[in-house]
Amino acid sequence: MPEQRTAAPAATAGEVLAEYRPGDSFFSSASRALHGTGALATLDRLDAIPDALAHAGSGAVAMGAIPFDTASPAHLVVPETVRWSPSPARAAKSEHRWSPLGGPWTVTPVPAPEAHVAAVERAVKLMAEDEELRKVVLARCLKVESGENVDVPTVLANLVWRDPTAFVFATDLPDRGSGTRSLIGASPELLVAKRGRQVLSNPLAGSAPRSADPTKDQRRAVALLTSAKDRHEHAVVVEAVADALRPHCRDLAVPSEPELIRTATMWHLSTRVTGELTDPDVPAHRLAADLHPTPAVCGTPTGRAFDTIGGLEPFDRGFYTGAVGHTDAAGDGEWVVTIRCADVAGRTLELYAGGGIMPESDPDAELAETSAKLRTLLLALGVDGAA
Repeated sequence: MPEQRTAAPAATAGEVLAEYRPGDSFFSSASRALHGTGALATLDRLDAIPDALAHAGSGAVAMGAIPFDTASPAHLVVPETVRWSPSPARAAKSEHRWSPLGGPWTVTPVPAPEAHVAAVERAVKLMAEDEELRKVVLARCLKVESGENVDVPTVLANLVWRDPTAFVFATDLPDRGSGTRSLIGASPELLVAKRGRQVLSNPLAGSAPRSADPTKDQRRAVALLTSAKDRHEHAVVVEAVADALRPHCRDLAVPSEPELIRTATMWHLSTRVTGELTDPDVPAHRLAADLHPTPAVCGTPTGRAFDTIGGLEPFDRGFYTGAVGHTDAAGDGEWVVTIRCADVAGRTLELYAGGGIMPESDPDAELAETSAKLRTLLLALGVDGAA
């Protein structure tokens, strides 16, 4: 296998974005942005990454996505060429350019809103009947269609410039017969980051929509932080993350209280779990595999929640609520939870959003939460009020 080539670093994230084309790999965070082109190798398993990187050179990087269902194949590449840049968060304001897309758009909800409400009601009933089933995450989809092929680079740029601190990603997916297919999104949730011995996971659970009115927005934030239901939902996820990381760590710090973080559309309860690895050679993707799926995207207990989701959701999630990221030859890397995302092929985008259902959940409030989360991608398209 030829060795991976590392191009000269870009001066700005805008330069990297300008070079992106559908079929490439892109990942940006608060620390840097990475753009990969071509494919020295295409992999369908995380455990194939080390061997592929060993053949691609000492500085090689693997990028890609794993699906929600851990029994399904991943889609990973070792790019022919990679290029790094500073984070979009460090870019000058003059680079922040939002571009409208053509449209018009046809939006079809799957399931219909009232059917999603009924599914939440059913999940609440199932939890009342089964005390061991503590949480189920239910999602819905919007199928958005245009009269022409979706301009994926413009959608990606709009996501980056609307929230430069988010984990913004684009990765190629297996073709379904309609040409190039891409997974794009702007996730707020870090599944795991690993550098040397240091490991970090930042689970999010418990959410509230933002408001354009500053007073209402602050009230919603305070209500979220003091909500017994949301704090319990959050604690379940943090406990699971800590349990998954603890066997790998000789020291693990788990804060006792969550914090608030915000995106352009949502407030979230957040906890930063940090640790020092016993074995610094454990790669980032191995840690991601041990963490996935967390209760933030599946539920508790995992197996029972997974089966419940399969009985209530009328679609295959595919790569939604999987993980997307990168690992280098040293095992360092970042993997994020694949949320606030869209599966794009030709003229169609499939947008996804979900919420954690607890025994005390209100079905109408859960519908409203998914609508707010869907706005991340809708606004990147220039579509509002359609969720």
